[in-house]
Amino acid sequence: MTTFFQYDELTWDKVAELPRDTPLILPLGSDYDLDLVASQLANPPRAGLLPPFPFGWRGSGLELPDSIFAQYIFNLLDSLRDDGFSRVYCLAPAGIDPQSTFIQQHSSSVLRLPSPSDNAAPTFLPPDSERGKVILIPVGHTEQHGFHLPLSVDTIIIDSIAKGTHAKLPTRCWTMPAMPYGVSTHRSSFAGTMNAGGRAFEDFWVAVIDHLVARGFDRFYLMSGHGGNTSFLVNTVKYAGERHRRIFCATTWLHTSGRIGSEVIPKYRTSKIGGMGHAGELETSYMLHLRPDLCQMERVVDETDFISTPDYYMDWIEGGALVANPPWDDDTKTGAYGAGSHATAEKGRLWLDAAIEEKADHVEQIHEQHERREKRREEGFGLWGKVK
Repeated sequence: MTTFFQYDELTWDKVAELPRDTPLILPLGSDYDLDLVASQLANPPRAGLLPPFPFGWRGSGLELPDSIFAQYIFNLLDSLRDDGFSRVYCLAPAGIDPQSTFIQQHSSSVLRLPSPSDNAAPTFLPPDSERGKVILIPVGHTEQHGFHLPLSVDTIIIDSIAKGTHAKLPTRCWTMPAMPYGVSTHRSSFAGTMNAGGRAFEDFWVAVIDHLVARGFDRFYLMSGHGGNTSFLVNTVKYAGERHRRIFCATTWLHTSGRIGSEVIPKYRTSKIGGMGHAGELETSYMLHLRPDLCQMERVVDETDFISTPDYYMDWIEGGALVANPPWDDDTKTGAYGAGSHATAEKGRLWLDAAIEEKADHVEQIHEQHERREKRREEGFGLWGKVK
């Protein structure tokens, strides 16, 4: 009998210990019959399930061009192959188009099984009834977070912030399912980290905006839980703004980092600058509040010996004026940049409240920006008055 484990609940060192012939499966959607999955894999003793990919294929509620969707998926599978895993699969609904590029070019890597989506009535993400709201698009990642936190940290945190924002402003915004896969340009030192690839990532999210604009949506907030996504989301926002002149599409640097978050973080932190870079006091506090069952505090290793200069150093908000991308293992032996031992669940609760308040404020600003700009356009402001 096959035992299935959740890949993203492991720490990176436990991924490194897995036998390289362990089957690893990336599902499109969820609720597959795992007995059938095991049978297709010839009933191995263990198999790992990656976080479900939430949308992008026909029948998912938000269909993207086949080539764009397929590239994102297969970059993720290649991440696992690069780590030495030999049995890597995408689990797809049986009803997926067998003539698609996705199936035809990668048939040996795709398992097709019945899925609840095969017989479900067509749905849309978001529903048409949500037009006029800000569409929250939380993008996390599956990435190493030291010895004490799982690979799912970034997704858990940004999903909680997005859901909290929607709960606070249900008539003003609507949240998409969180995407658990982003971009990591450094993977070789610490196992378990996925990488969608920067170009594929940008193409995917621009296509998402294209699709939603065509359906009548015009306000978007791309919310990142992972620092490596940020520059690519900035590019996405720029491309989207050029292509669709009457939308307002925005993003920010991570979360808990704007006007509201930057005021609240210093009130409760006990670590020095450098203690919040990655898997440090902030993220560990969030996880102790949200998913204490996934935290292994007995395994925390504080690492704050980042090679710092006045304009380049590591922390959550403060990072200096220089932008660079040196190898991670220049500065950490365990994958952590920070002081996770300073974390508490109460700090996590307080910082989550601040993050939600900050995102809710951004939602209102996005509405205001869109409405005031539309008013100017309708009045014929500047070049808008010359457009026939």
